Amino acid sequence: MSTFMAKPAEVKRGYYLLDAEGKTLGQVAVAAATILRGKHRPEFTPHVDCGEFVIVINADKVVFTGKKLDQKIYYHHSGYIGGLKAVSYRDLMRTKPEKAMELAVKGMLPKNSIGRKSMTRLKVFAGAKHNHEAQKPVAYEF
Repeated sequence: MSTFMAKPAEVKRGYYLLDAEGKTLGQVAVAAATILRGKHRPEFTPHVDCGEFVIVINADKVVFTGKKLDQKIYYHHSGYIGGLKAVSYRDLMRTKPEKAMELAVKGMLPKNSIGRKSMTRLKVFAGAKHNHEAQKPVAYEF
């Protein structure tokens, strides 16, 4: 008996809907990364992009435990001397809650071409409305 290897042309992609309301940021990010990578499927193949599309709604209602809102800091650099920018997660969640979710999911994906391609299939919305009703997303239960 030989090992089954999925072929990129044979992968069928569906849409999953994750509701982040009342869940911790890490819980939602783990579920999204698992679906984006395709590890929930029985035909998962590590070197083939088997993942599906993920729609995350209510990203602004995600919960942080402990003092993470004040102690957790997002850093990025402009590339110029003295260009280090630091934003606390309290400010990030107030201004761009979608960015916080994208950063959490991106950190859980592989750092290669498959991970970069998987990130393009992640759609994050701050509120409960999204524009992917036509794709008939399946609600994902954690």
